[in-house]
Amino acid sequence: MNLPNSITAVRIVMAPGIAVLALAPEWPLRLLAFALFVGVAATDYVDGKLARDRNLVTNLGRLLDPLADKVLLVSTLLPVYILQGSGLDGTSASAAFAVLPAAWREPAPFVTPVGTFGLPLWILVTILGREVFMTVFRQAAAWRGVVISAIGSAKLKTGFQWTWIGTAFFWFAAVRAASEYGWLDAPAWRPIAQFIGIVGVVTMAGAVTLTLYSLAQYLLRYGGLFAHRADHNRG
Repeated sequence: MNLPNSITAVRIVMAPGIAVLALAPEWPLRLLAFALFVGVAATDYVDGKLARDRNLVTNLGRLLDPLADKVLLVSTLLPVYILQGSGLDGTSASAAFAVLPAAWREPAPFVTPVGTFGLPLWILVTILGREVFMTVFRQAAAWRGVVISAIGSAKLKTGFQWTWIGTAFFWFAAVRAASEYGWLDAPAWRPIAQFIGIVGVVTMAGAVTLTLYSLAQYLLRYGGLFAHRADHNRG
């Protein structure tokens, strides 16, 4: 296994651990989850660049890289949903699961000047559903001899997505530390919390918008592959 593929494999292995750390009750562990997430997300660019620059692109790499992206996405979105799945009502989506640890049932929605915002179920389903659909869509196109490469809006979507999730992870650590040290009532806390919240909500909105927009672009560009095949079969 070459270096780029090894880096990709590390991303796959580390993703579940990052999720566990993000849900830990101690703020240093949550901060560690944030730091590891930033490092692992950055390797999404590093391993691809190494493979291209050093002519180390392999079939194994083509298989592992999208797998690593999806494992990281699922592993990091789940703790965000557990701690932020509250919509606008301020109640944790995980509160119904009384058997879960108490720290998992403490809602941590983003705080903004216009209210609190969590991660609604429809956004979680939209993002993960799009990834499942595109995986099947790409494989079906490959069977027809067409390789679907990432388009610009999809790459931008990934940037917004990682920024949003990273902001959420940082917020989980920050709000836990603020609670532990009694900073929640400090005058300086609210503007800090609101700034983090604005970044989180804006990037979440951008990620959702680009998720749908990039999906539409893929369908417009490549949907004809399947229409032509259907016409041929009818003929």
